[in-house]
Amino acid sequence: MAPSTPLLTVRGSEGLYMVNGPPHFTESALFPRESGKNCKVYTFSKDGTLFAWGNGEKINVINVTNKGLLHSFDLPKAVCLEFSPKNTILATWQPYTTSKDGTAGIPNLQLYDVKTGTCLKSFIQKKMQNWCPSWSEDETICARNVNNEVHFFENNNFNTIANKLHLQKINDFVLSPGPQPYKVAVYVPGSKGAPSFVRLYQYPNFDGPHAALANKSFFKADKVTMLWNKKATAVLVIASTDVDKTGASYYGEQTLHYIAANGESAVVQLPKNGPVYDVVWNSSSTEFCAVYGFMPAKATIFNLKCDPVFDFGTGPRNAAYYSPHGHILVLAGFGNLRGQMEVWDVKNYKLISKPVASDSTYFAWCPDGEHILTATCAPRLRVNNGYKIWHYTGSVLHKYDVPSNGELWQVSWQPFLDGIFPVKTITYQAVRSDVPSEEPKVATAYRPPALRNKPVTNSKLHEEEPPQNMKPQAGNDKPLSKTALKNQRKHEAKKAAKQEARNEKSPDLAPTPAPQSTPRNTVSQSTSGDPEIDKKIKNLKKKLKAIEQLKEQAAAGKQLEKNQLEKIQKEKALLQELEDLELGI
Repeated sequence: MAPSTPLLTVRGSEGLYMVNGPPHFTESALFPRESGKNCKVYTFSKDGTLFAWGNGEKINVINVTNKGLLHSFDLPKAVCLEFSPKNTILATWQPYTTSKDGTAGIPNLQLYDVKTGTCLKSFIQKKMQNWCPSWSEDETICARNVNNEVHFFENNNFNTIANKLHLQKINDFVLSPGPQPYKVAVYVPGSKGAPSFVRLYQYPNFDGPHAALANKSFFKADKVTMLWNKKATAVLVIASTDVDKTGASYYGEQTLHYIAANGESAVVQLPKNGPVYDVVWNSSSTEFCAVYGFMPAKATIFNLKCDPVFDFGTGPRNAAYYSPHGHILVLAGFGNLRGQMEVWDVKNYKLISKPVASDSTYFAWCPDGEHILTATCAPRLRVNNGYKIWHYTGSVLHKYDVPSNGELWQVSWQPFLDGIFPVKTITYQAVRSDVPSEEPKVATAYRPPALRNKPVTNSKLHEEEPPQNMKPQAGNDKPLSKTALKNQRKHEAKKAAKQEARNEKSPDLAPTPAPQSTPRNTVSQSTSGDPEIDKKIKNLKKKLKAIEQLKEQAAAGKQLEKNQLEKIQKEKALLQELEDLELGI
């Protein structure tokens, strides 16, 4: 039996409703439209079978497959919803409030049993950030960050804390995906000159000096983002500062770190300076893609040794998205960029298409690995709201524009578990579409009146670097590893040293140097036949060249040191010595 097509859920000023996925794109009868502007939140379960939403009065839960209403909870102020991985628990959060007399407020984080509808536990959770408890995929353990500790519960028994991970000032933690053994990454910010650090632990081994599986410390971190790979063998850490003290970047400073569960760690060396916009793991867990550097940004795929595997060159991009099967990668420039996308076959490193989704604020892969959703949503942009469904070959299959007086707030795919949709062979030919293609409007550059009747000269602020397999160079395009580069440098240095030694032994066989500008006080190079005299002449010319550079620095206004001024005073004597040596030739 073929899998059903993922639904599309749309929330906006026109209400909450669902749309059938490709190829039909008609409004779905599985979910009757919830009219009005009061819908604040909705969510699907991880397998896409359950759907919960808030309409400003109640939180309703339905089974998508049989359209049956399971529960209705009286939570008019709830703004966050989340299902546990196996659909056992529904977590809800509403803003925390205190009474006017200063007494503590009531618990605002509720955990409901989806089967019975009873509230299993209520907690006080003041901050919206990281509000939801984290479950392992089999729901054996659940964790919450409480007062700089991570509390662990087992088998959804929230009345007993099974374990605690206590470190001074734990700021954040992330549970590993996948089956046992469970791992947890914790971040502790630095203070009083001490560095920040991220540590990996295996549950429940938290005690003792050697309990940590791995540790990575670093300075320059006001906040971090921790990303586990799918197999839970490694974590990528993006460390960010709010302010770049050098003044080079408005976005602060970012560094990228790699930490493996076997204890290995490294700083990922990024070839271009600038912000780290996005980092994403491939579903294979063997490589990751980073988008980084001042615009036009670079994008590179790295392996688990943090060596570059493929360089996509530079371009207007700030995000990367792997398809669910990991065989296609989209590099895109959204937000303050024009919405250009590059769709790549990452097995053959071949460009499939380059569509443009102008003014997009949202991007998502369909679970089938073939279709893409882009949307322009409020409040990020309040004009030209709407969404488009694309095929990865660049064809727009469906387009919906919100009326001019309306807004689109949220749109997303119905999720499916991994393995439901099979991997299909990549095609490079654009699929047929009934939607008329739109050429994006390109704003012409401003030209002052004096230049408007003259021919246009093509000039670029930045020269974009092509992908490595499109560069006009001979030989192997694959970038060298760190070890190979080191060996290559050693080999070149040895070769240069041998050549220099050969030249000194037999000056007559030395290659003629290319003509170059010489300092104005030095005489053209000549040889005497005596290696000792030649060596002295060479040293004198070196000193005179250094003096010439110091004089240029002084002329440019640089304050010279005492020993540098003394060197300049010796110029006349050095010139005389050089002249005597050369006259004796």
